[in-house]
Amino acid sequence: MHPAPPIIDIEASGFGARSYPIEIGYVMGDGRARCTLVRPAPHWTHWDDGAAKVHGIVRPTLLQHGRDITEVADLLNQDLAGQTVYCDGWAHDYPWLALLFDEAGRAPRFRLESVTTLLDEPRLARLDAVRRAAVAELGLARHRASNDARALQLALSRI
Repeated sequence: MHPAPPIIDIEASGFGARSYPIEIGYVMGDGRARCTLVRPAPHWTHWDDGAAKVHGIVRPTLLQHGRDITEVADLLNQDLAGQTVYCDGWAHDYPWLALLFDEAGRAPRFRLESVTTLLDEPRLARLDAVRRAAVAELGLARHRASNDARALQLALSRI
């Protein structure tokens, strides 16, 4: 059995060019997990109520409880340095991570890759169903970054 790959998930203020990361959760290969809210930069003002209905995070919570962008970038680099970290929404997650690191004045010390690079077509076709089963098995009621990362990691271990 192969070790589980590290998985990251990002919740955002919405979609599109003006959106930004608001929560980052990841699960390491050994199962340790971390999740943190991100306090938006003052000029990060876009907010999509539709996205908020999905993740359940409100902007005042970010302003009060979110970590500083530089602190989040440093934490990611500390925990993930030298690793390839996988996500299931690379087209969105890559720009959000790039925005975070640019704003922090840092460079990521890890590589972000799509989970699709780990799977052949037959296994990729089964991924969503296996992930839904993992969400149910883990009892994850809330759509949050670390929950999504944990469910994806479990699904990958079962495919």
